[in-house]
Amino acid sequence: MKQLLIVFLGGGAGSVARFLLSKWFNNPSSGLPYGTFLANVLGSFLIGIILGYFYKTNTISQNTMLLVATGFCGGFTTFSTFAYESHIFLKNNDFLSFGIYVLASIILGFAAVFLGMWLVKTI
Repeated sequence: MKQLLIVFLGGGAGSVARFLLSKWFNNPSSGLPYGTFLANVLGSFLIGIILGYFYKTNTISQNTMLLVATGFCGGFTTFSTFAYESHIFLKNNDFLSFGIYVLASIILGFAAVFLGMWLVKTI
């Protein structure tokens, strides 16, 4: 039960952070979902740092991992919103934005995880 509460708290904080980021960075006039994109890349970078630090030092507790990696990063990043926004691009026949958004999200998401883990490894 304690672990469920820890994930719940982290997920709630991550969801609020994503909501605020979307409010600040999503541009209704251009339709480009910069907030979602930024949340996914930053969340990928953060989980890379967290997991990299855990693997390097083996000092992060299971509860901290649940709070930050599973909870916060899980609530902060959003595959469902990414998929929906991609669908909107296709629905509007905006294939260029669709391609750029999908490829950039996937490539930079992976790169951010690897960069976070690499940074922790080299420090």
